[in-house]
Amino acid sequence: MSSAHPGVGARRKAPKSLPTLPLSAFSGPSTGTGEQFPLPPNPTTIHPEKVIDAHVIAPSTDLAAWHAEVDEVLKDKIAGVVLSLHGLSASEVQSVLPNVSASQTPVLAVLVPFSLDAGAPTDPPAYLSDSTQTPFVVLSTSFTKNTPAAAEALKWALDKGFSVEIDVQTNLKDNDSEWEALEDLLAKAMPHEAEGGSKAKGNIVLSNILPPPDDLHLPIVKLLTHPTYQAYQSHCAALSLYSNVFVKFIPPSWGSPTPPTPAPTITETPVDSPIDPKDSLEKQEWKKRIKMYIGPCLEAFGYARIIYGSSPSAFTQTKSNAADWYELARESFAELGTEQEGIDAVFYGNAKVAFSS
Repeated sequence: MSSAHPGVGARRKAPKSLPTLPLSAFSGPSTGTGEQFPLPPNPTTIHPEKVIDAHVIAPSTDLAAWHAEVDEVLKDKIAGVVLSLHGLSASEVQSVLPNVSASQTPVLAVLVPFSLDAGAPTDPPAYLSDSTQTPFVVLSTSFTKNTPAAAEALKWALDKGFSVEIDVQTNLKDNDSEWEALEDLLAKAMPHEAEGGSKAKGNIVLSNILPPPDDLHLPIVKLLTHPTYQAYQSHCAALSLYSNVFVKFIPPSWGSPTPPTPAPTITETPVDSPIDPKDSLEKQEWKKRIKMYIGPCLEAFGYARIIYGSSPSAFTQTKSNAADWYELARESFAELGTEQEGIDAVFYGNAKVAFSS
């Protein structure tokens, strides 16, 4: 680490002492729990009052496919979306932006493609001339390597008042240095905040790290003490020290689609149940693993800087249904004992803060 960024260097020499959640926090409560140790809120009763889906990929601005996935319960809660125009060129973005205002579903912000590798733009497109326009324009990019050009591009965007969503596409699972490269990028793009000075004008939203890519074949008991998980804990703490950094909570790249949540029936016995036992077990395993990753992120960022979104990373082949991920995400937070205020922040309020300020 360069001596130009003493704030980050100091964190590595004296890492933050992290509180940890016990393994019992990631499984169901014991049947022996009594009045002395009250149960956490019932996951079936904890729902956000409103929902902003902060990651809906629809380059054409047509939300029909997304609407088809959203079930009746969620439809009544949707208060807006953050629309991703992933894959479009600058000229294509310019041509489709007028269509956004015609959407029947309120669009809080639009994620427009932006390259870190190209450095600070010398002739930016017209839609990057005003960071206060509505719907808000948020720059969407991927991070693959730390270069001077990447730091310059990120600093340019933040100085102009734009928020930037960074899809982390480096190998965080097997290489601790990739975490350090991400931290170094932020330190170079926000030198004043790295040294305890003024806050950047724009926000940064990190994507594809909650949950991060993972190997489902690694048992959860082993994951708890695995170097990969320990690195995740410590680097979440380091990244959280930037007050303008948020984390997006989207379907993970785990090599299989998001497990479905079966619709409830009026009367149903185990014999008559249409639920595939394998699918039910798969969902339970996913929830346990998801909660393992929520824990350190929650301890580092708190409820105020985690943002819900339903589309997986656009840079992966991950498949997920919007309604299935909503239920899995909501239940995971609820089973960790999250109160109503926290649920409302993650699924609604934090998106408004991150993408409109």
